[in-house]
Amino acid sequence: MTDTPRNPLDKSVGPVVSAAHLASGEMPALSEIEFAVTMMVHAYQRWMVRCMAAAGVEGMSALDVLILHSVNHRGRSKSMADLCLVLNIEDTHTVAYALKKLQKAGLIATGKRGKEKTATITEKGEEICQHYKELREALLIKPMKELGLDEAELSRLAATLRSVSGHYDQAARSATAM
Repeated sequence: MTDTPRNPLDKSVGPVVSAAHLASGEMPALSEIEFAVTMMVHAYQRWMVRCMAAAGVEGMSALDVLILHSVNHRGRSKSMADLCLVLNIEDTHTVAYALKKLQKAGLIATGKRGKEKTATITEKGEEICQHYKELREALLIKPMKELGLDEAELSRLAATLRSVSGHYDQAARSATAM
């Protein structure tokens, strides 16, 4: 007896998830989102690291790249607390390490706002962010635009994911209190 290949669009095979036992509960669609977010996060992190290397700065982690772009955001200095809050990072030591690494590379400068240490983009950091943006436009945005995706729908998806992240944060607090 030979196995007939299954049609991947056939919903009778179940949702596409990484853990069927988690999708067997009342909300299997959430397991689909979790798997999709996992794939997206890893692809996005790989992209950031490789795009930054192509922009001229090798050896940066995805977190380093995120923090560099966040420090560059709107041209204002950022405190470590600002960065952790905006990026939803709990482990402040990882941000502190990234800031030291970025400063050593000459991409940011540190200062003080009261007792708080702040980070500001340097001219070199701004140039690298601009080169990254140019590469992003050519290598990622242009092919994505060709897909004809509805940008309003993408914005709605982003808002939904931000909202769902709040539920994960609350569930994490609840699990910690157990």
